[in-house]
Amino acid sequence: MNGIEHFDLHTWDYVAFGLYFVALSAIGWWSGRRRKGSSEEYFLAGRSLPWYVVGTSFIASNISSEHFIGMIGAAFIYGICVAMSEWGNIWAFSILIWFFIPFLLATKVFTTPEFMERRFNKTLRMFFAVVTVVSNVVAFLAAVLYGGGLALQSLFGWNLWVAIIALGVVAGAWAIYGGLRSVAWTDCFTVVVMIAGGTMVTVLGLIMLSGDSGSILEGWRVMLARNRAQTGIWAEVVAKNAPHIVQQSTYNRLSVIQPVTHQTTPWPSLFLSFLSISIWYNVINQFMIQRVLGAKNIWHARMGIVLAGYMKILMPLLVVVPGLILFAKYPEVMNLEWGAIRPEADKGYIEMLRTLVPIGLRGVFLAALFGAIQSTVNSVLNSTATIVTLDIYKRAIRPNAPDRSLVKVGMWTSVVILVISIVLARYIALIGGSLFVYIQSLYAFFAPPFAAVFLLGILCRRINAKGATVAVFAGFLFGILMKVYVQLATTPAAWICPYSMQAIVNWAFCVLVCVGVSLATAPPDPEQVTDELTLNWRKLNIFDGLGERWYQNVALWWGAFVLAILALVILFSGAVL
Repeated sequence: MNGIEHFDLHTWDYVAFGLYFVALSAIGWWSGRRRKGSSEEYFLAGRSLPWYVVGTSFIASNISSEHFIGMIGAAFIYGICVAMSEWGNIWAFSILIWFFIPFLLATKVFTTPEFMERRFNKTLRMFFAVVTVVSNVVAFLAAVLYGGGLALQSLFGWNLWVAIIALGVVAGAWAIYGGLRSVAWTDCFTVVVMIAGGTMVTVLGLIMLSGDSGSILEGWRVMLARNRAQTGIWAEVVAKNAPHIVQQSTYNRLSVIQPVTHQTTPWPSLFLSFLSISIWYNVINQFMIQRVLGAKNIWHARMGIVLAGYMKILMPLLVVVPGLILFAKYPEVMNLEWGAIRPEADKGYIEMLRTLVPIGLRGVFLAALFGAIQSTVNSVLNSTATIVTLDIYKRAIRPNAPDRSLVKVGMWTSVVILVISIVLARYIALIGGSLFVYIQSLYAFFAPPFAAVFLLGILCRRINAKGATVAVFAGFLFGILMKVYVQLATTPAAWICPYSMQAIVNWAFCVLVCVGVSLATAPPDPEQVTDELTLNWRKLNIFDGLGERWYQNVALWWGAFVLAILALVILFSGAVL
């Protein structure tokens, strides 16, 4: 994939992208045209979002340049195990549906930091708010803008600064104008475009591999055969890079079950990462959970996440299979020096667009890529502004601020955060390495302390504010010490080198600290452990809002989703394919 040439858009490409942008703008204006004098209206869409908007917006917020650029590159290097970053959400989604949604909606909170204060204390709320703002800017916005800018630079030869600024300004406009309502409804439209565009790239890639037959099934067979890496150059490059990837002599690219030393997906992460990273990302991460807080009621919130679960089943077809196709087509890239492979792999999606997509359809794929970036930028901007406005400005600076003032602060906060993110995005390239690994490593650092205390706080009434506070601060210190140890030790323990294993160990450490300190100190106050804030095991207050008719039943559709994911994991466990 070296020496990728830029290519130009033609008239029909501009027409396709123009139609997408006009439709997006019309939806953004229509959905955000209501008066925004109320903070609940601006930040939570007046708590009026239906389930299909909750679900599609939840997924659109999750899909970004990290997926179309970073995940395809990661799949090129590591194989099918990258799909577990999508399929592995089965655990976090299930916990969200059954345990967290009932409490988050019952308390009528605006933000997850606000829930932290009601369950624990103000200190934890403020620290969580600050860390969330920092992680949103550094791990989400800046990285997404950089990935999108890199794509535009590679595709069309744009200056990287110009590309990043253009993306930031255009993508952030509707979040600033219409708040969550505009964000959620434009996301709903964007998901359709992303799925259509991504699916077409995968189909064209399989047809390319099939040779003269032009058969999608034949292309699939060729892709699987070459990714087994049992012969030819495919076997050679896997053997060459296995020591870097798994610290062993070989590895199975078509298995989601990988050794504990695997760089990105050690096998314990299949069962334990949801406790550390996924709960933080999907449940208490404001930019994901905000559309759940904006749902009409508990049934719409739960069914929205069930819908998101089914879309997670589909996602690897769009962002992992293309990486397997690229490995089947360009295995020689893996013969580069290890440090040069990852940046080159991140160009994979661009290479597929350049070589496979005919004139007239490139505008559709550009719209899909732009839509992925736009939806994440919108969501992160809106959620970060919500936290700065309600958890920092209103809580600590101006408690009696009127609603209209809060909306203005939210809008200006969005502008400031966007500018900061644009500046930071330009310098992410200096870090080097894979965009996917960069983002996942940040998740693994920020997530474990908050995920541990949030889960314990809902499940156990004996957990108190002192235990949670000590655990969070100790967890961040412990996370830093682990990273220092891995970097400086001559021969660090191999099992702790993967960032996902560090997250699991840190989560377990935080659980022990939280439980130990809580049991050694006084129980929490009664108002901190009401049925709205914690699970009542005697009456199991989690089964409301499951649907009035059998075909609307949340449990039915959730069960089918779980069975589908388990079937896929078994299929790609290394024993079948």
